[in-house]
Amino acid sequence: MTRFTITPARQVRRLTTALLLGTTMVVAPAISANAAPETFAPLAEQISDSVVNITTSTMVSRDTVQMPQIPEGSPFEDFFRDFMDRNQEQGTPRRSQALGSGFVISEDGYIVTNNHVIEGADEIQIEFYNGETLDAEIIGTDPQTDIALLKVASDAPLQPVPFGNSDEAAVGDWVMAMGNPLGQGFSVSAGIVSARNRALTGTYDDYIQTDAAINRGNSGGPLFNMDGEVVGVNTAILSPNGGSIGIGFAMSSNVVQNVVDQLQEFGETRRGWLGVRIQDVTDDIAESMGLEEAAGALVTDVPEGPAEEAGIEAGDVIISFNGSEVEDTRGLVRRVGDAPVGDTVPLTVYRDGDEVELDVTLGRREDAEAVPAAMELDAPDEANETDVLGVTVQPLTSEMREQLGLSEDQDGLAVTDVATDSEAYEKGIRAGDVITEAGQEQVASVSELEEQIEAARDAGRRSLLLLLRRDGEPRFVALPLED
Repeated sequence: MTRFTITPARQVRRLTTALLLGTTMVVAPAISANAAPETFAPLAEQISDSVVNITTSTMVSRDTVQMPQIPEGSPFEDFFRDFMDRNQEQGTPRRSQALGSGFVISEDGYIVTNNHVIEGADEIQIEFYNGETLDAEIIGTDPQTDIALLKVASDAPLQPVPFGNSDEAAVGDWVMAMGNPLGQGFSVSAGIVSARNRALTGTYDDYIQTDAAINRGNSGGPLFNMDGEVVGVNTAILSPNGGSIGIGFAMSSNVVQNVVDQLQEFGETRRGWLGVRIQDVTDDIAESMGLEEAAGALVTDVPEGPAEEAGIEAGDVIISFNGSEVEDTRGLVRRVGDAPVGDTVPLTVYRDGDEVELDVTLGRREDAEAVPAAMELDAPDEANETDVLGVTVQPLTSEMREQLGLSEDQDGLAVTDVATDSEAYEKGIRAGDVITEAGQEQVASVSELEEQIEAARDAGRRSLLLLLRRDGEPRFVALPLED
């Protein structure tokens, strides 16, 4: 089976020759975004002066070069050791170069590219279509969206390109990419928008997928609509071999423009922060809570912060934020992140069958914490164990609290075993988890858990909502009730 990987569209190699040819062309009028173009030549001519090649240079210690793995005692051992000693020259550093793309967004020299293109660089050179080369400085970077803002000093005003509204880019629309693939410089490729709102690995991902050819070296280059507006920044490709197979990803311009505005003003990003831990509402969770549809963001924990001050509680489902409906956690995170720090915004939560209106003053977002792995408990006291819905539980003891890193006043039921053929196992419940709530009521004993199971059955529920903690991190699970 062929293995596919997501690869940054960047090429790293030593430059020995300049590959940039061409002259400045006359700007032609943009063609209609709705028309099927007979040629892309007018658009290519229109934007050529605004797209740049980027060459970065980094000093790398030769000490990092490793000797080939040679079996001890091999006759080649001394040969390779002498060879490496001669070439390393006592750790003399060497210069490593990398290629990427970018585009001009202002007459006074601001340039957008990918963060991974310039990350760790000592020197950054910008090459324009007319052959001019300028040194660039880094104004700010945002690893979350892989965007960087650079600045060059030019004697003459530069030719910028405008951002377009990426939300208006429809699947099937024509788009054109321009950049520096494989070091070839100012290369144009065209295709269509293949899909919208793609997510790869980041919290704020909103990628446009395109079949326009994107290769290593295209990173940071623009994806244009037919009006000559930037609707995306080419960032990654899906490929089994590192080359284009027609699946490329460009970060949407609406995300990029917000990031660039903040980098230009502050030199860093300043995203809104709500201060909650959340998870998506699944169909079974919605059914267990009496929600009509599986939508919104389920609050699993409310640490100290803006949400706590606003009165948000664990178990609330955030269904509206700042006047817009919340579809899922990803949508909420993006909307909160785009909101200005310090703004007071309205939100609506679903709580105990009712909608509650709250106002929250946003803080500044902190980096998300990694979800820790499950812990294993020492051998449990079998006399106190009870099997419930495929899960073996027992009340927390002082020893368990200490082992699981819980406070002495933490109540709940420790999961000591889970049947591998049970629904609980399929839902991800594991030994070491702690059940703190059932049916949105606190439970500290097996009898309380069983009472909530019976209450859910009496109410006609097909599942019971459990709040679990694993290494202190909360998560809701809707556990199906056995007939």
